[in-house]
Amino acid sequence: MSVALIKSRFTNALKCYGSYALDRLGSALPFIHRTLYTIHHLPTFVSVEPASICQLHCPACPVGLRYHKSQITTHQSQIMPLEVWHRTLQQVASTAHTIQFYFQGEPLLHPDLPQMIREAHDAGLYTIVSTNAQALTPELAEALVASGLDRIIISMDGLTDTSYNAYRVGGSLDKTKAAIRYLREAKLSLPLNRSVFCQRSGLTIELQCLRLRTNEHEWREFKRVYKSLGADRLVFKTAQLYDYAHGHPLMPSDPRYSRYTMGSDGLYHRKRLHRGCLRVWSGVVITTNGEVLPCCYDKAHTYAYGNIMTAPLAELFTNDRAKAFRKAAMQETPQICQECWR
Repeated sequence: MSVALIKSRFTNALKCYGSYALDRLGSALPFIHRTLYTIHHLPTFVSVEPASICQLHCPACPVGLRYHKSQITTHQSQIMPLEVWHRTLQQVASTAHTIQFYFQGEPLLHPDLPQMIREAHDAGLYTIVSTNAQALTPELAEALVASGLDRIIISMDGLTDTSYNAYRVGGSLDKTKAAIRYLREAKLSLPLNRSVFCQRSGLTIELQCLRLRTNEHEWREFKRVYKSLGADRLVFKTAQLYDYAHGHPLMPSDPRYSRYTMGSDGLYHRKRLHRGCLRVWSGVVITTNGEVLPCCYDKAHTYAYGNIMTAPLAELFTNDRAKAFRKAAMQETPQICQECWR
C-alpha cells in the first residue's frame, strides 16, 4: 500500500471522528453551533450487497419472511451488476479501509464474488463476507481463499439438526459443517494472504451463533467444539425479532441475552441503547442496484440517500437527505434507530 493511500485513508478517518464529535457536541449544546451536521469526509467502511436473495427462510430475517417486499422498488436487482460494483470500488478505494460483502441476501449466490473480493483486496481493502454457507463448495472455498478474503463469518445457530433448523429453515447443518472444513482445507493447501491492517496471515473463519431459546442449551458446547469444527473464532450475537411485544418463541429464557426486556405494562420493549450511532457517520450500505442506505437496519430502503449510478458517493453522503437522517439519528428519531442494537 502506498504512502499516499495510507495518508488518504487516515486523513478521512480523522475527519470522520472529528465530524462525529462536533455533531454530538452540537446535539447536546445546540446553542453553541447551529450549523453542524456538515460532513467533510467519505465513509470509512462500506457494506455492499452482492445478492438480495437467499435460499433459506429464517423466521426473523426480512428476506426469509419477505418482510419488506412490498416496500422495495420493482427494479431492485437480485444480483449486483459488476458495473455497480466497479463504480462503488472506484469511489471508496482511496478513503475506506473495509468492505463488507453482505447486507440482506446470501452473498455466495453472486457468481463473481471471488473476483469482487480480489479486486477489493488488490485495492488494499480489508474484506469480510457473512454467509449461511449452503452454497459453499470445495471449489468456491479455494476461490475465496485465493481471492485474498480476510474474514468469513459462517452462521450456525445449532449443533443438532433440530436446533439448527429451528432458525435456519431450509438449511442443512451438515452442509454448514462441510463448508467450514472446505475453507480450512483450502487455507492449508493455498499460500497464505497477509491482511492489510492486521499482522496475522490467512483467512479468519468466524463461527457466528445467534442466542436463541432453541439453542441456549448448546452455548457451552459451542465454546468447546468450535475449533474442532475448523473455525478460528466463535461469536455469539443477540437476535433481532419481529412481533416481540408479547414474547417470542425464539427469545432466550435469560433476559441478559435478549435485545428485549419486559416493562411494567407486561409487554416486551427493546432495551434502550445510547444515542448518536457512529455508524451513520462512518459507513453506508450499497444495495444490488446501487442505492445508498445509511445503515444495515434500513431493510426497506426507507432512508436512501440516492443511487451511486446517478450521482457520486461524495455528493450522496453529504446531501440534504443524508444530513437530515444523521441529525435525526443523533436523537434516535428514525424507526430503524429504535430497532437498532449497537
